[in-house]
Amino acid sequence: MNSVQSIKIYRDFKPKLSTPQYYVTIFKNYITSSNGLDYTFTLLIIQKIRAMKKLQIICLAAFAFLYTNTTFAQDSAATNYDQGFRLGFGLSGGLPTDGDYDWALGGDVRLQYDLSKRTSLTLTTGFTNLFIGKDDAGNNVKDLGFIPAKAGFKAFIWEDQFYIMGEAGAGFAVTNGYNDTSFLWSPSIGYANKYIDISVRYEDYNKFKTNQIALRLAYGFDL
Repeated sequence: MNSVQSIKIYRDFKPKLSTPQYYVTIFKNYITSSNGLDYTFTLLIIQKIRAMKKLQIICLAAFAFLYTNTTFAQDSAATNYDQGFRLGFGLSGGLPTDGDYDWALGGDVRLQYDLSKRTSLTLTTGFTNLFIGKDDAGNNVKDLGFIPAKAGFKAFIWEDQFYIMGEAGAGFAVTNGYNDTSFLWSPSIGYANKYIDISVRYEDYNKFKTNQIALRLAYGFDL
């Protein structure tokens, strides 16, 4: 077989499946049926196989690129879900756990930054008053009013509505001659939706010689 015949065979060759394996099969059949190995025909087959392999590699690379971009976009959307600030206004009523104060009442403003759908950072301030009671000797105790300043972390643990939260900060006494500044810390559990936040917290003060268990009702909205 000469080079002209080889090129004609190559051009007449219209496979149903354009895969490298198909051309390898044709090449093997050609070697078996011919009296010798023609260089031109061999070169054309090899070039065709190489071209098909390159096409497959390009297709795989394009698929990998599209898959990676799609996955990255989905991950970014999940990461950025609901990020932003919220502002909330709350009222709290509490019961001190010792005998020095009878009850507590407070109001607060909370700035919340949503890191993700389930985690948030918080800054809370306001005013809390611990109302008069008697000490162990029966003496009257002056009301104690203080301004709390707390930073916290909130994590939703069930159905994106029920959460646990931890806060820590300071309480600055401002009434009736009190001038102490107390470290305070406060774990809490709660429920929140788009507008309403209901929680129960334990709040401890190391300098005020008391602590309280309080119920907080709040209204919040996105900024």
